[in-house]
Amino acid sequence: MNNLQRLELETKGITLGQDELSIYLQENDLQPFTEYNPESATNKKNIYRAALSILESIANNPSGMKSYKMDDMTVSDFHENLMNRIDQLERKIRTLKTDEQLQNESNFFMLFSD
Repeated sequence: MNNLQRLELETKGITLGQDELSIYLQENDLQPFTEYNPESATNKKNIYRAALSILESIANNPSGMKSYKMDDMTVSDFHENLMNRIDQLERKIRTLKTDEQLQNESNFFMLFSD
C-alpha cells in the first residue's frame, strides 16, 4: 500500500482525484507513491495531517453549511459533524509522536540529582 492509498482509506466517502490527493500529501511531507510504513509514527502523523487538510478544505465550502430538505429528511448537521471530525483529528495529531520523539524517549527517571 502506498501513501496515496492510505490517505484514500482515511478519507473514505470523499471523492477527490489522485492529483488533488497527491498535492495534499506533498504539502505534508509525503510522496504519494512511496510505500506506506505503518510502523513509522511520523508517516502516520503526516497521513492524518493530510486528511485534516482535506477536511478543512471541505469545511471552507459555503454550500456545505446550508440546510437541505429532501422529502421528509433534513440534512443540516453535515457542517457540525465535519467540524467535530476536524477537532478529533487535531487532538489525535497533537497527541501522536514522531519517530524522532519516540527515539529520544527514555524510561529512566532520575529522582535525585547532584
